[in-house]
Amino acid sequence: MDTTAPCSLVSHNHVVAVIPSPGNEMVEKQIQVTEDHNNIDYSQRAQWIRAAVLGANDGLVSVSSLMMGVGAVKRDVKAMLLAGFAGLVAGACGMAIGEFVSVATQYEVEVCQMKREVNMMSVGGEKELEMEMEKRTLPSPLHAALASALAFSIGALVPLLSAAFLTDYNIRLIVTVAMVSLALLVFGSVVAQLGKTPTVRSCLRFLLGGWLAMLITFGLTKLLCASALE
Repeated sequence: MDTTAPCSLVSHNHVVAVIPSPGNEMVEKQIQVTEDHNNIDYSQRAQWIRAAVLGANDGLVSVSSLMMGVGAVKRDVKAMLLAGFAGLVAGACGMAIGEFVSVATQYEVEVCQMKREVNMMSVGGEKELEMEMEKRTLPSPLHAALASALAFSIGALVPLLSAAFLTDYNIRLIVTVAMVSLALLVFGSVVAQLGKTPTVRSCLRFLLGGWLAMLITFGLTKLLCASALE
């Protein structure tokens, strides 16, 4: 039998030519990359996807809803931008502090649990505790706080920049809703690609949630102004 004859490896519609030669390192690396790509555990991405999505979507929806609520009673562009900027700063700080406290608590719980496990297994547990901490990927409160604040700010900038240069009231509202809707679709698509979930369902979930938040805020503020403030 001729051992130099090529064979094929078929995986997920990718065909890789394999020549079983001892010095064929290029083919071996290509096979390894293909296998690693096909064996990705997407559930491990869930935690950081959740944090990024929560921050960006919250910034986009909350700030745009806040601006729409102010726009329901104030036609001045300065009022909408001031409300949006205050919402960006307050929301980013709130997200950062909340995420820091949450992750710091999670960190302490995991460290205490590791200490208990090490103490149960051996008497001199300092070295084993260090080894156990190196094995596990512990969350970083500071990194989580910065990531949440950054994601919130990126989402909040969309409605702010959309309304910043438009003086006409009606056009400003229409453009803001349109740009927020586009950003929601983009977020939904990105999340679907990262998590390998259905794209249409993800986009609709983001879009309908954002529309509902803006509609409720705009409607209730308009109703309050019409019934109680005049």
